[in-house]
Amino acid sequence: MEEVTVSPSEYDEVLTPEAIEFVVALDREFGARRVQLLDRRRRRRATRTTELDFLPSTRQIRIDDTWTVAPPAEDLMDRRVEITGPPERKMTINALNSGAKVWMADFEDATAPTWDNVVSGQRNLRAALDGTLDFTAPDGREYKIGTELPTIMVRPRGWHLPECHVRIGGRAVSASLFDFGLYLFHCGRKQIERGSGPYFYLPKLESHLEARLWNDVFVFAQNLLGIPRGTIRATVLIETITAAFEMEEILYELREHSAGLNAGRWDYLFSMIKNRPDVVLPERSQVTMTAPFMRAYTELLVKTCHRRGAHAIGGMAAVVPSRDPVAAKRALNQVRQDKRREVGDGFDGSWVAHPGLVQTCREVFDQWLGFEPHQIVRKREDVRVTAKELLDVKSSAVTVSEVALRTNVSVALRYVAAWLGGRGAVALGGLMEDAATAEICRTQLWQWISTGTPTDYGVPVTAGLVTRMLREELDVLAETGALDEESARCFGQARTLLTVLLSERTCPEFFTLPAYLRHMTGGGLKPAAVLPV
Repeated sequence: MEEVTVSPSEYDEVLTPEAIEFVVALDREFGARRVQLLDRRRRRRATRTTELDFLPSTRQIRIDDTWTVAPPAEDLMDRRVEITGPPERKMTINALNSGAKVWMADFEDATAPTWDNVVSGQRNLRAALDGTLDFTAPDGREYKIGTELPTIMVRPRGWHLPECHVRIGGRAVSASLFDFGLYLFHCGRKQIERGSGPYFYLPKLESHLEARLWNDVFVFAQNLLGIPRGTIRATVLIETITAAFEMEEILYELREHSAGLNAGRWDYLFSMIKNRPDVVLPERSQVTMTAPFMRAYTELLVKTCHRRGAHAIGGMAAVVPSRDPVAAKRALNQVRQDKRREVGDGFDGSWVAHPGLVQTCREVFDQWLGFEPHQIVRKREDVRVTAKELLDVKSSAVTVSEVALRTNVSVALRYVAAWLGGRGAVALGGLMEDAATAEICRTQLWQWISTGTPTDYGVPVTAGLVTRMLREELDVLAETGALDEESARCFGQARTLLTVLLSERTCPEFFTLPAYLRHMTGGGLKPAAVLPV
């Protein structure tokens, strides 16, 4: 017998014994495979001696023209505008009322995984489906959801993260299985009764074997709950360079549950640095979606999806609309231009981070698609992408400006501090930032330090230089009176964490894992149930 322990929570209606038993069943069945695949990730990166390439062992899957994914679910046919955000009450209501076709409730990059955040997020999803979700702001304004909801998709946390507030014999369960399991247990049948279904986004996958694990989880979970096989649908974010070489295989593994692929920009660049640390990327503002290797990646994604009958979903528009009309017009024009590129390339839909961008994005896709729900019929047979093109980063003469250096320092510090304070979606510099932004900022800083990348004012980037800038950024905040006791604590923890991560010999995989383990796993545990092994 292994004792199952669960941290206290005020949301007992979410953490019922039956729901916890379901999560525990998932973790007992698949937890060991998850650990093995995470070990495989690390070994693969550490022992690689040649450049990345398409897998010879799965060539037959790629050349076989006979297979496709399952037809789209009815309410996933038209996905021209998808809004994303954390399942926090006010942001949930605003997203559900935004006019978007799909809302992705994000337990991953846009949620700081405090125990309260992850459990209350599940409660908010239940309340939204029950029509009881509301919110009253401090100024008295009331927020309620409308009568027509968009299609809801849920992004659980990645395979690499644990949920330390639920333990089996002292071992933390998988955060992925916790988020997925609670939502499916409480909301799966509710969604089916609404004529929808339990739909998911799967983040941070690095291989088709990880997709195979998810598919096995889906089959097991549906059988356990008596839900018809194939009811679950999932879109995979292609946000790692290794996954970009296995897009066909990922769709194949999930084909009975697949709802396409999505292109994730910042995490993709972050993955490039982790897997190719000696190939220096320029300032992140210069690495646009028109860069040759990014064009290769997105065009291959569209071709792969449409060849297999799947949706291809474009990247994020993260602008927070300004109250300055001139600045707002300029920002919306940039969003419009980006979305025109996406729909012109063949994407069937795209992401926005703010309700104020839904109309702009929708107008662009409406002009192109008209009354058609998608453009999967465009097979993009003109696209031919080689492994070399996916890796074609021109970095021979990279220098870093002081502005870019300080921007990365500022964004990383401010975001990590906010994350430690419980906020995962943070408006910084006119953009709605999430953990992916902090990851690309801190990994670029690490790469510039580790390679001694020169600045445009003649000195190399060093750990000492970045440490000094972190201190200066904190000093400015302190001098302006922007830090109360709690925020000063979070900024201090963020500075310490970043200093440690930037000093590592090899690029740390994620900031979220050590930050979570050091700062978000406190609190007593109480026995919730004793279940058989």
